[in-house]
Amino acid sequence: MNGRVAFITGGGSGIGRAVALLSAERGARVAVVDLDRDRAEAVAGEAGGRGAPAVLGLGCDVAEEGELMQALERCERELGVADAVLANAGIEINAPAHELALEQWRQVIEVNLTGAFLTARLAIAAMLRSARPGAVVCTSSPAAFVGFAGGGNAAYAASKGGISALVRSLALDYAAHGIRVNAVVPGATATPLLLIGVSAEQREAAWAELEQLAHEQVPQQRMARPEEVARAALWLLSEEASYVTGSHLVCDGGLLAKSANTF
Repeated sequence: MNGRVAFITGGGSGIGRAVALLSAERGARVAVVDLDRDRAEAVAGEAGGRGAPAVLGLGCDVAEEGELMQALERCERELGVADAVLANAGIEINAPAHELALEQWRQVIEVNLTGAFLTARLAIAAMLRSARPGAVVCTSSPAAFVGFAGGGNAAYAASKGGISALVRSLALDYAAHGIRVNAVVPGATATPLLLIGVSAEQREAAWAELEQLAHEQVPQQRMARPEEVARAALWLLSEEASYVTGSHLVCDGGLLAKSANTF
């Protein structure tokens, strides 16, 4: 990753943070983008401490084109054209479809799918202007391919299915320009997203239940660590994957190999 500029959305925690830190350790200049600017700046500081020659922490709502454009423009001014882009920002709102408010549906689609589209669209446009090859990785999910046994996953699954289709289309459109587009597909990963909506009093019990479910349902009998998914994403972003585009790298402990899935 020496000489590369990593631009990571959803970089304030979880998988995004892990990718930012691993990119830093491997010599990239790192822009960390998150809805929470304080978290983005904190992770950027960590990345600097891990060896990144230059870092930037930016607050940004990826569903807002203007904010994302400003973030990428600032990245280009201060670090260079982003050529290792992780479109990772995402949210999850679970409910049976008949109980899911239209506004909730729109929120999930706008952040997860539209946010990935805008990140890829604007980053690719900058690469084309600078005649610079690069790589974009979007974060998909097993929910793009199978239904979750727990149910209530319509909005999230639709958003991730859209991301997977988007990746294939973009890969074909920009392969001749030296721009690769792929998806990483994490399974159950030990990140704060798993406890969204759980009260502070219930978190310890909820976490224990998740760990038990992982032991029972995931072939490797555990959740992934964010660093494990980060290594998969970074391989796709690096030149080690120079002939890989339009692909999905599944990093799920064997979950998709099963016909049923709990997470």
